[in-house]
Amino acid sequence: MRQPTDDQRRKAAEFRALHAGPHPFVVPNPWDAGSARLLTGMGFAALATTGAGCAYSLGRPDGRNRTGREEVLENARAVAAATHLPVTADLESGFGDTPEEVAETIRLAAATGLVGGSVEDSTGRPEDPVRPLEEAVERVAAAVAAARELDLPFTVTARAENFFQGRPDLDDTIRRLRAYEEAGADVLYAPALPDAEAVRAVCSAVERPVNVLMGGALRLSVADLGALGVRRISVGSAMSRAAFGALHRAAREILDHGTFTFGADAIPYAELNTLLDGADPEPAP
Repeated sequence: MRQPTDDQRRKAAEFRALHAGPHPFVVPNPWDAGSARLLTGMGFAALATTGAGCAYSLGRPDGRNRTGREEVLENARAVAAATHLPVTADLESGFGDTPEEVAETIRLAAATGLVGGSVEDSTGRPEDPVRPLEEAVERVAAAVAAARELDLPFTVTARAENFFQGRPDLDDTIRRLRAYEEAGADVLYAPALPDAEAVRAVCSAVERPVNVLMGGALRLSVADLGALGVRRISVGSAMSRAAFGALHRAAREILDHGTFTFGADAIPYAELNTLLDGADPEPAP
């Protein structure tokens, strides 16, 4: 297994420290090397991959385990190599049926240059989308144990998927997050919380930093989220879907109207070149 470099250790420590800062921070979610480089040049402190965005970049719908571990880790490797920023990854449900396989996913993720990763309690089965709590806790504990064996402070995020999977049970979500906290997770995450009160309830119920997903129906600012107790904010697949939305609108304009006004909203050629050129990864010492 590849040993972490001093540069990766530095990134891991910086990423962990961001969770203890005075204000919440945003980790935008690039879906490939180009989007990672653009976001790096804009001044963010860290990046996170997106499983859905990775699937879309491969021409596939998201969900139901359609993207394999090797493909997700190769995408994460490309993102991590494209930036000098810390990168954490969406590792879906850990890519395995057993806790041991989840632990191996954490070890393989660290070997790509990542400094963190999330493990969710979903199954990928529409008829039974959320794992039993005991099983989910075992998997989080295995991820944490594997991370603690690494020679860097790899940040494990545990995700409770109830709301994201159409099960709007706040009490069970909190129960799960508390159990994952007890299992050692560094960050807790319940995507698709419906409102500010649910966010506040989650943040008040646990001691570890909480990540909240934005970019959907929830209309709260960074300042709003900070006041509710949130430490980290991600946008999941929203940026990749926004990019696909722009592409779709441009194609529809051409097909339906035979016009090309969409170009007025594109980043100018020279500006995009400059943004990407200014985001070169810093060389490792």
